[in-house]
Amino acid sequence: MRNQTVTYSSEATFSALADPTRRAVLDLLRKGRQPAGQIAQAFPISRPAISKHLRLLRRAHLVNEHREGRNRFYHLNPEPLRAVDSWLEQYRTFWSTSLANLKAFVESEYAKETVSAPALPGHRSVKRKNRNVE
Repeated sequence: MRNQTVTYSSEATFSALADPTRRAVLDLLRKGRQPAGQIAQAFPISRPAISKHLRLLRRAHLVNEHREGRNRFYHLNPEPLRAVDSWLEQYRTFWSTSLANLKAFVESEYAKETVSAPALPGHRSVKRKNRNVE
């Protein structure tokens, strides 16, 4: 048997993932293999509409189809999602760094406030001008 490498189109993957119904189908298939009829029953749209969604998911290689007699079974193929994960990784890094910087800033500001705060809890130090009232 030959080793076969499959190249997945990240454009097709992103296009398929753009639709909320197709994402819901993928969520349903995370639980395991399901027949097309059972997938269709989970949605308030027509069976032909679900068939079109399944066809687009199949073309994007996000699902695989297996026929048993008259039934078509679908199961999730997570491999194309690696391209999505790789693309998202740069954003995870950005947000992790940004949130770490925000946390450090807030903690330093909090530390400054607590150092200059009066001894009584719950009171804030407020600078007021001296007013001589006679």
